[in-house]
Amino acid sequence: MSTTYIIATDAARARVFAHAAGVMREVEDLVHPESREHIGDLRTGGKGDAGGGAHLRQTGNADATLEKHAMFFAKEVAHYLKQARSQGKADHFVIIAEPRFLGQLRDKLDDATRKLVVKELDKDLSKATKEQIAETLGKPYA
Repeated sequence: MSTTYIIATDAARARVFAHAAGVMREVEDLVHPESREHIGDLRTGGKGDAGGGAHLRQTGNADATLEKHAMFFAKEVAHYLKQARSQGKADHFVIIAEPRFLGQLRDKLDDATRKLVVKELDKDLSKATKEQIAETLGKPYA
């Protein structure tokens, strides 16, 4: 029996579903809390508060910090998928990801895992129900 792992992810959360014999069930919920933090709380070093008042906060390049944390999480998700493949838990992968994060995740997948990706969808369904995900994918997942 073949098992397909369906990954619904954004830069902060990856939900992993196993689909086998017409049944889909959630098997993992990976989270990256740093991606949900306020950008000023993530940065370390640099100039920080210059003593100009309680509300002054220098964050520098916020996009670069968010991008860095997204890349960390993409690496973590890619490692999880590699482990699932190498341990024989998944035969195929379907990746549903927020568009920007989909590219980052693609870059982090090893060749053997990438070859098992049978479908990609550039949509953020990380908060969708199992039924909504199955409906979006259509047959044979619905």
